[in-house]
Amino acid sequence: MKTKIFRIQGKFVMGENLKPFTKELKALKEEDIYERLYSEFGSKHHIGRYQVKIEKIEEISAEDVQDPVVKALLR
Repeated sequence: MKTKIFRIQGKFVMGENLKPFTKELKALKEEDIYERLYSEFGSKHHIGRYQVKIEKIEEISAEDVQDPVVKALLR
């Protein structure tokens, strides 16, 4: 199976504020993105799934990737 690249936009709770975020991740299917994103935010920011609000997930092409880590993985 070929991996796809997704751009995720949303907001998460940091203190008393909602902070916007945009992330780019690789996955086989869109459903995998949810688990990976919640896991990453829980690990880095110590917040629960209910504190992350995903507003938009879109599949993007390799040419549209802006994240340097994801770009390096494409080589």
